[in-house]
Amino acid sequence: MGQACEKQTDVRASALELIGNTPLVALDRLHTGPGRLLAKCEFMNPGGSIKDRASYHMIQKARLRGELKPGDLVVEATSGNQGCGLAVACSVLGHPLTLTMSKGNTVQRAIHMEALGAKCIRVPQVEGTYGNVTNADLMAAKDEAIALQQKTGAFFVKQFLNEDNVEAHYTSTGPEIWHQTAGRVNAFVTAVGTSGTFMGVSKFLKKQNPKIQCYVVEPDGCEPIKGKPITKASNTLQGSSYGVVPDLFKYDIMNDTITVTDEEAEEYMHLIGKKEGLYVGYTSGANVCAAVKLLKSGKLPKNAWVVTILFDTGLKYTPVPESLM
Repeated sequence: MGQACEKQTDVRASALELIGNTPLVALDRLHTGPGRLLAKCEFMNPGGSIKDRASYHMIQKARLRGELKPGDLVVEATSGNQGCGLAVACSVLGHPLTLTMSKGNTVQRAIHMEALGAKCIRVPQVEGTYGNVTNADLMAAKDEAIALQQKTGAFFVKQFLNEDNVEAHYTSTGPEIWHQTAGRVNAFVTAVGTSGTFMGVSKFLKKQNPKIQCYVVEPDGCEPIKGKPITKASNTLQGSSYGVVPDLFKYDIMNDTITVTDEEAEEYMHLIGKKEGLYVGYTSGANVCAAVKLLKSGKLPKNAWVVTILFDTGLKYTPVPESLM
């Protein structure tokens, strides 16, 4: 008899090994042409969004540099997704985590963070409404985080200023897209919050092929990267488009911007569900809408492949009773 084959196991050591390597899906039912629309399924990360990648990477790099010691407290201001990602990383690595978040961000995010052992301080809004968060609302949450850091001496992640945020996508998301498309990608399209995803992915893709076009998605009336005056500071794209050019953003990597209205973002969010069977959030809807606009614009070859991001699950946006807001 021949030697028995040794069985291979496929067991992940922790939730951290579930981060990244997300599938790239063709939205062929939603967009039948010209070209092809491909979407990275980032809602499949354990924290439910793309922010898991940067969260784990920023924490790991801080630990490697000795800035974050075992058991140290971690603090961050968040719109929710980064907080959920940090909660995943900190729960596994043993760091107490406190997050500050505007009350305008959906309460499901706070519930998710606290279910993972984090503490979430919900900060009253300055000018936005529930589900619509402005830069002033974000700054109020940030001020609360700064005060907490000064009081406790905790490690402050500072996602909006942290270059490890960009590096996370340069070393993971970008290479994954390149390999999954076998280098055939013609354009990359995404909305920006910190701009970590856009900068990291775009830098990597353009290094492989400088002809790849990279577009920023901005909501109508709130287009600072395009250089237009802010006429509508509040929009449905939670976690992005705060009305300011992000500190990590660099213009030399961008080809252009694409404008999407709140109504279009919601329309495409529903279309992704009804035609593709994927329940995602408003910013994912905006990304797909922008990708469709680009494919129909005539700016790309008729057989072009455009890649965008499905940032998070729609479960983070489902309406909740007013008593929980």
